[in-house]
Amino acid sequence: MSTYRQIHYHIVFSTKNRVPYLDKPHRELLYKYIWGILKKNRCYLYRINGTENHIHILIHLHPSVSLANLIKDIKLASSDFIKRKNLFPKFKGWQKGYGAFTHHVRDKPRLIEYIKNQEDHHKTMSWKQEFKSLLKEHEIDFNEKYLV
Repeated sequence: MSTYRQIHYHIVFSTKNRVPYLDKPHRELLYKYIWGILKKNRCYLYRINGTENHIHILIHLHPSVSLANLIKDIKLASSDFIKRKNLFPKFKGWQKGYGAFTHHVRDKPRLIEYIKNQEDHHKTMSWKQEFKSLLKEHEIDFNEKYLV
């Protein structure tokens, strides 16, 4: 018998202290680099985008890959890449935590559009409001003090 799986994750993480380091002209290069990390880990990227202080990634997670290790790899390697290439000179690193939300395959088109339109979305909603909304939507208990 073959192995069948459908594991979609919507991953969100921000810059350290949500400081807006990620200037638009160099974000595409960062996203391509992260895409390479995902391919190396046999994960399929559906969409990546963000703003100056956070990133959203929608992937199909390969079953042999640990989500925590994947995010650790993305953060460590991309931090090194940013510093080596001097992409965002004021970049101080990524936040310690992250959000990762599972979704049904039917949600994929909506999520792709949502991630694609991050800049427009954040004209009316802050990162904190968005993140709280995601946590509530997925019925995840959280402590407000950690959402600084």
